[in-house]
Amino acid sequence: MTASVCTSASTAAVPSTRTPAYPSFTAYVRARQPVLLRTARSLTASQSDAEDLLQTALAKTYTAWERIEDHRALDGYVRRALLNTRTSQWRKRKVDEFACEELPEPEPVAGAADPAEQQALRDAMWRAVMKLPARQRAMVVLRYYEDLSEAQTAEVLGVSVGTVKSAVSRALGKLRDDPELGRVR
Repeated sequence: MTASVCTSASTAAVPSTRTPAYPSFTAYVRARQPVLLRTARSLTASQSDAEDLLQTALAKTYTAWERIEDHRALDGYVRRALLNTRTSQWRKRKVDEFACEELPEPEPVAGAADPAEQQALRDAMWRAVMKLPARQRAMVVLRYYEDLSEAQTAEVLGVSVGTVKSAVSRALGKLRDDPELGRVR
């Protein structure tokens, strides 16, 4: 079963009513695509890259369809095409890194705090907040982490605005007295 690809411009313009040149290829792709896509996904960093990789490997398989003698070994053929295609892509990638004598460290900005110290302060603050009683903790989280007003916090918790003010005031006092936060200041 051989079919001419395109013999002249006049026949190319006529829409084809024939069945696909490789109906078993179409059936194979429909049946095995989820499995092959999982294989491609294991070779790439994202779903879209995996889909592109599988599409390229299936295009290579389609062009070699007549040469493949044992159609029971198609999965192995396509997996090999996936791996070879991914290896070729990897080899062709642009390398933006190169060896140098000194590491390019950014210049410290005057007045900017060290990110490690900022993280240590956030961790210490959160540990101190977790030591508060549940009601005070809820009010502090709503007021300062969720940035709600006193009235909004009172509405969410179903208490008066005065209760929120006094509980938050006591909670902030406990946080000021926390020895772990005293070391960070």
